[in-house]
Amino acid sequence: MRGFGEKRVQKPPSRHVRPWVFLVVAMILIAGLAVTVYITRIRSKALQQEVASLRRRLEEIDSKAESARTRATEAEQSARQSATARQQAEIKSQTAEADAKQAREQAEAAEQAKQAAISEAERIRKEREEELGRLQEALDKIAETRRTAMGLVMNLDSNAIQFEFNKATLLASNREVLSRIAGILLSSKGYKITVNGHTDDVGSAAYNQELSERRAWTVRNYLVEAGISQEIISTKGYGKSKPLVASKSPEARAKNRRVEVEIVDTILTFHPPKSL
Repeated sequence: MRGFGEKRVQKPPSRHVRPWVFLVVAMILIAGLAVTVYITRIRSKALQQEVASLRRRLEEIDSKAESARTRATEAEQSARQSATARQQAEIKSQTAEADAKQAREQAEAAEQAKQAAISEAERIRKEREEELGRLQEALDKIAETRRTAMGLVMNLDSNAIQFEFNKATLLASNREVLSRIAGILLSSKGYKITVNGHTDDVGSAAYNQELSERRAWTVRNYLVEAGISQEIISTKGYGKSKPLVASKSPEARAKNRRVEVEIVDTILTFHPPKSL
């Protein structure tokens, strides 16, 4: 029992939290966490995409840089090659100019040599022409002598050398004529001599061939004995194949029994032609 006059002490009301409040708070926390996670994922994905994009850009930049370095290297190599090519071209140009100059000098020297050779050939030709003219004039006083493209031909017919019928022996008068001819030939140089024998038409071709060779050989031997070098003299027989007079009279046959001395100028024959 409480005493009279005692005040009644009231207890504070108890505070009971209702369960649904916790549930709401929890839901709010979970929702906030979910939002945070979602935002984080979105940001992470965006960041990944950005990183991937940056990586691709870096790869592109690196590729372009590599391509640029390759082009720079190629350009540098090309520049070096161009410089080398220019140097080589310059060297070739200088070499070509030197070769051209040398060729011009050689051409000028060749032209001078050509003109000198032409002048020398002309001088020799004139000298040989004069010598041939003097030789013809001297021989023509002994027997008929005519000019040919190669030199002279001296016709020793019956008026100069008289061979008896069917004979190849020299008469005393023949020896005198041949001695005079040898004296003239010995005073001249630069010739080779061929003694050609001929016969008349009497007898067979074979017999006359042999007879013409014997007559040519007889004259050749006398000229050698008179001092003509055997190195420059030869013989040939024509038999009756080349008659001087186409007749069967005694006079014609006497003319056809003859020897011809062919004189060939070896200097003009072997000297370079005038058209050099």
